Amino acid sequence: MPKPQKGTTTKGKYIFVVGGVMSGIGKGVATSAIGCILKSKGFRVTALKIDPYINVDAGTMNPTEHGEVFVLDDGYETDQDMGNYERFLGETLPEINYMTTGRIYRSIIERERNLEYKGKNVEVVPDVPLEVLRRIEKAREAAQADITLIEIGGTIGEYQNIIFLEAARMLKQMHPMDVAVVMLSYVPIPNNIGEMKTKPTQYASRELNSAGLQADIILARATMPLDKKRKEKIATFCNIPSERVISAPDVESIYDVPLNYEKDGLGDILADVLGLERRASDLSQWQAFVDKSKNGEQEVSIAIAGKYFKSGEFVLSDVYISVIEALKHAAYHLNLKLVLHFINTKDSAQHDAEVEAWSGERLKELSRYDGILVPGGFGESGIEGKIAVIKYARENKIPYFGLCYGMQLMVIEYARNVAGLVGATTAEIDAGAKHAVIDLMPEQKEKMTKGDYGGTMRLGGYPCKLRSNTIAGEAYGGVGEVRERHRHRYEVNPEYVMKLTEAGLKFSGVSPDHNLMEIAELPKEVHPFMLGTQFHPEFLSRPLSPHPLFSAFLKAACLRRQASEKK
Repeated sequence: MPKPQKGTTTKGKYIFVVGGVMSGIGKGVATSAIGCILKSKGFRVTALKIDPYINVDAGTMNPTEHGEVFVLDDGYETDQDMGNYERFLGETLPEINYMTTGRIYRSIIERERNLEYKGKNVEVVPDVPLEVLRRIEKAREAAQADITLIEIGGTIGEYQNIIFLEAARMLKQMHPMDVAVVMLSYVPIPNNIGEMKTKPTQYASRELNSAGLQADIILARATMPLDKKRKEKIATFCNIPSERVISAPDVESIYDVPLNYEKDGLGDILADVLGLERRASDLSQWQAFVDKSKNGEQEVSIAIAGKYFKSGEFVLSDVYISVIEALKHAAYHLNLKLVLHFINTKDSAQHDAEVEAWSGERLKELSRYDGILVPGGFGESGIEGKIAVIKYARENKIPYFGLCYGMQLMVIEYARNVAGLVGATTAEIDAGAKHAVIDLMPEQKEKMTKGDYGGTMRLGGYPCKLRSNTIAGEAYGGVGEVRERHRHRYEVNPEYVMKLTEAGLKFSGVSPDHNLMEIAELPKEVHPFMLGTQFHPEFLSRPLSPHPLFSAFLKAACLRRQASEKK
């Protein structure tokens, strides 16, 4: 990025969103909500996430440690906040909008090796912050954005965030009228005190000042709205006008956040800070969606059977955040009241113990759900539990939706128990299995033998041809081809496609060359909804445009609910 003189203007405006006091209080949602508001005012907006990890991307991170890995259309594996950006903005974002410490350093080293620094010393400061700014500017140019949002992961004061805060400081110094800093800070109410305490936010503000930055706006997260006294106290000690302290209390859902911010006029305040004209916002469609989310007419009970829910003594639903949000989008548009249940299928590391755990009365409990969804995953643990759940759903005609691994296990269950392929499994678990109905893609085998795992899967958007007179074809509205996002190494083994088809399994979606099975389903006359996708449809669901397969699944679940209520 060029180094213009202080005070000159840029072609766009920039908003850095930073976190104070503690992580996990919603910087990603805050960034997304700000983008939603600004876009509703007619501004062209794009959003970036900076993660402080040495990892080059999010692909090798353990989901129970980091949460969901969100895959962009161009195949880049990112933090789950990128999913929030796409959902709130209703746009597809490119890989340049996501960076990690590891990726930045790798880029600098590659440029240095290519003599792009022309022999000069390459140093952490200023070269690392300048690389950050170069990537920000590249993302802005690609989107032709009026306003570029940049979320800095972690919290103020963490050692690994210094270079990113320095990048913000440098840009603010060069373009003081074009850069805003928004700090999201937690305002606790200790139980034994019973009063909202602002001191942690004051300390966070001072820590931000020590990095050479002053917050222009403070989003005060708390369990309840801020009162006037607390707003004035934060304003006084954090050196901002009280109207720029925005109350951000807990709300019913993340989709309430843009509407809540607008109650305090956040959009106009940002316009003032950045020297932009004030524009009227149009959040009418968003408001209608939020209203639907609170007025469901028919309850529908969905079980998500996964292996990554447990994190110590806590349930970590963030691992499947896109799946959960996709279910919500579809439910709200169908005027359904969604009730979710999380089933942990990872009971034992021992195969036989897991089979025993998923038998008898425990399986019968599944009959109380209107639908069952098995999301993606990797590895052997929890698999027999999932297969037992799938078998029960098939035999008892409970609507079933399998995503990625959920489709592969659906195929395995059918191969074992219907097609007569005893011991059928996936090569991911047993590479020497007699019936590996799920196997590695040929191009992946060489990479796997070399131990090359990072970024080597089938990643990103690929076309899928749909077959007519199928559940999938009907759900998509009769179109001949769709584009969906993938994240996997293994596929349905072509050697078994004919055998499985003859046994009654339909492959209603295939790759354009017909070599890869993208969607598997049972005919409606056999099962009301038994369908699995090799891709991840949840990545394309949006609040204002739910994914058609999730809608079809919930419609089937609703019909089951209605039938059971008549009995």
